[in-house]
Amino acid sequence: MKKIYTTLVALMASLSMQAQGWPANYNGVMLQGFYWDSYRASRWSNLEAQADDLAPYFNLVWIPQSANCTSSGNSMGYNDLYWFSNYNSSFGNEAQLRSMIKTFKSKGIGTIADVVINHRNTLTSWTDFPVEKYKGVTYKMNSTDICSNDDNGKTLAWANKQTPKITLSSNKDTGDGWDGMRDLDHNSSNVQTVVKAYLDMLLNDFGYAGFRYDMVKGYAGKFTGIYNTAAKPRFSVGEYWDGNVATVKTWINATKVNEVPTSAAFDFPIRYAVRDLIANNWGSMAKSGLISDATYRQYAVTFVENHDTEYRSSDEKQDPIRKDTLAANAFILASCGTPCVFYKHWQAYPTDIKMMINARHIAGITNTSNTTFNVRVAANCNVLKTEGSKGTLYAVMGANANKYAAPSGYTEILRGYHYRYLLSNSSNIAWIDLPSGHYDDVQKARLTAVSNKQGAQLVYTTDGTEPTAKSRKAASGTTINIPMGTTTLKVGLLTGSTVSAIATRTYDISKPEAFTPYNITVYVNVDNVGWKSVNFWAWEDMSGENFTTTGKWPGDAVTATKTIDGKKWYYKTYRIAERGNMISFVFNTDSGNQQTINVYDLKKDTYIEISNEKDSQKHYTIKDVTDLMSTGINIQTVDKQNLSTIWYDMQGRRYNHRPTQSGIYINGGKKIMIRR
Repeated sequence: MKKIYTTLVALMASLSMQAQGWPANYNGVMLQGFYWDSYRASRWSNLEAQADDLAPYFNLVWIPQSANCTSSGNSMGYNDLYWFSNYNSSFGNEAQLRSMIKTFKSKGIGTIADVVINHRNTLTSWTDFPVEKYKGVTYKMNSTDICSNDDNGKTLAWANKQTPKITLSSNKDTGDGWDGMRDLDHNSSNVQTVVKAYLDMLLNDFGYAGFRYDMVKGYAGKFTGIYNTAAKPRFSVGEYWDGNVATVKTWINATKVNEVPTSAAFDFPIRYAVRDLIANNWGSMAKSGLISDATYRQYAVTFVENHDTEYRSSDEKQDPIRKDTLAANAFILASCGTPCVFYKHWQAYPTDIKMMINARHIAGITNTSNTTFNVRVAANCNVLKTEGSKGTLYAVMGANANKYAAPSGYTEILRGYHYRYLLSNSSNIAWIDLPSGHYDDVQKARLTAVSNKQGAQLVYTTDGTEPTAKSRKAASGTTINIPMGTTTLKVGLLTGSTVSAIATRTYDISKPEAFTPYNITVYVNVDNVGWKSVNFWAWEDMSGENFTTTGKWPGDAVTATKTIDGKKWYYKTYRIAERGNMISFVFNTDSGNQQTINVYDLKKDTYIEISNEKDSQKHYTIKDVTDLMSTGINIQTVDKQNLSTIWYDMQGRRYNHRPTQSGIYINGGKKIMIRR
């Protein structure tokens, strides 16, 4: 009997741990891999291409909601429609999404899904949800799955006017309402069935590592507990957008199953505390957040900025932190909790953020480490201290950070604009302040010995070999040059004749290429759709610059044409003014009522044929025929009398007669295009 009881206890503990939404003693850092309208920067293929650079620093990458929303134009995914059947989103198609998740996983990165289940979009009416199949099972939400007070009663009023009347749920919303989409009744057994299947698919089919639940204020916290208990994600974090720490704790408690929280929450209270510290030039006491409480720090996901707080435009100013962004990141990356770095900050300050994360790992800081806030508060200076498993790290923020005297037994390892990191000498490590990576032009790396061992020195090599007592020596604080080419720097701590704590960095240094602005011309053929006119709507994703004359939809009416090989091409020329610029397009007609899909990232002369096929959003698809148009001379345009009888294809195969297949061939040293 005792054995059976023990087994049951173990089983209950196991189930409790499986349902737990954020692991204890977790040392990972998360990246929010998008910002508002980051359609190019956050495309699945672009994120996947960064996997090698992200992997040493980020254990988790949170991406936008990944299914199709059938919205007009681009969508960030918060007007979600399809859950199972259509994953052609504004960030790429399903194959690209799966490839990215697989690549991330192979590099040790878990992908966090943006799960939007508070509300859901409909197809043609207020209650027309899509019918979808997954693994042979049909899933459909009904009008009775919509909260009775949806849209403050507007949905019910509409439903009552229909013939016959449409019935909604008898249950009211269990949280805050949100106009524009249908608020789902999570008390509905059908809603719960569909959501559970959806989450299971994300984890076990697509391979996501966990969930970021959107707008969890919109439904009772107990439902997150129900869904996480069914899906068993290792990582779950809710967007409970509230600056009141007690309220956020209440939500975490509401997700409990068997007295264990099943989800973490974003630490909005500490985000606002940091915002206020910066507003007061770091000269005030830090207010409390989830990370201020030992009971809740495990479930705190800290952040400086996100897609809802960032400055978007003059019309959507939001609530951004406008200065000391680096110091704010230094604060969260030196503290307990799980930090989530904003993509724009990663793009703007990769070297600083990499070094901060390196320092966090060297000190052994986890989400449950003990952080003491307000160690010192003075004019333009604020200090915190976190005790990691390998050392203790001080973070000093403010304009007077450099005036703060390091406590006895600590060494400065890192400094930047309005921040410093000081590490305990008991860590006994060799520190390199330049992280691995690709750089333009010669770089400098500062080597620091952090040690409490008397007479400790630094030894290093730059050829990838292990440093020994006979290798080059350097005093702590020495700066060395990293030359052009590939360099593997290894630095060790030398005590007596023993070398330990070897740190390795690999650098790829190249000479920056000069950039000369240039023009590109974009050609569009509309024969397949029979348009009588064409508008070009053009923009640059990264800068946000609009490339149309008025900046208003539907863009520029293009009338210039060229006839090439008997086809009429509308064309317009654009200026690529800076390195990295690429221009994206939507082509349209009839005042924009008919349009193509988005055509992303053009940076050279391009020929686009508009197809008569449409995507799920009823936008015309396109075919890029640039290779056919720009790499050869059409045989119809050359003097056939001057052609040789000897031809070669692009693989070097020889023909003693004119080839019979369409393609590009070499004849007399010229590229000739043959069309059949």
